[in-house]
Amino acid sequence: MTTHFITAEIDLQETPTELQQVIEAELQKQGEPLRWAITAVDTDKEKATVEAVVTTVSAE
Repeated sequence: MTTHFITAEIDLQETPTELQQVIEAELQKQGEPLRWAITAVDTDKEKATVEAVVTTVSAE
């Protein structure tokens, strides 16, 4: 198992619940999220920057 620190840009959503679902779905593409946080919001571009720690299973 390997941990990775990733950063992703996510489009802002209509509701906080939708935003959480979109963030978690995007992070799942990279691995299993251990924790994540929104670290910046650009209201002009309507984007949120998310930093996360994810784990992946390495093929041995």
